[in-house]
Amino acid sequence: MRIGELATRAGTTTRTLRYYESRGLLPARRGSNGYRTYDEDDLKLLRQIRTLQDFGFDLEETRPFVECLRAGHPEGDSCPASLAVYRRKLGELDALIGELQAVRAQVGDQLARAELARDELAAEAGVPGGPEPVCELGGQTR
Repeated sequence: MRIGELATRAGTTTRTLRYYESRGLLPARRGSNGYRTYDEDDLKLLRQIRTLQDFGFDLEETRPFVECLRAGHPEGDSCPASLAVYRRKLGELDALIGELQAVRAQVGDQLARAELARDELAAEAGVPGGPEPVCELGGQTR
C-alpha cells in the first residue's frame, strides 16, 4: 500500500509517517515507481506505536516494541527490552502517583485548616458561615 492508504488505515497523517521513517521506526521501502510502499506488518508497527503513545510513552520508548515486531515476534512486548520499558514506565507512574497523593494530602490539610479558621471566626463573630471577608484594597467583598 502507499503512504496515504497506510496513514488512513493507521489513523494518522502522511507527515507523521515520514517523521517515523526519519526516526528509523518505520521502514523506508520504495517501489519501482519511487513511491513509498508498505504492508500489513507496517500497519501493525504503527498500531503498536500509537497504542503506546496513547498510554503516555514517548516516541523513543516505542523503539524496543517496534524492533521486537521487526524481529518477527507476534507481539511487540514479548521481548526483554520491551518488558524493561514497561517496568521503567510503571516506576515512573508509581512515582507520579506518589507525588500526586502527597500534594492531595497537603491540599486536604490546607482545606481542613481553612475551614477550621473560618468556623472559629464565625463563632467569634456570631455569624453562621463566618463574617464577610474584607478586601485588602478597602471595602467588603462577597
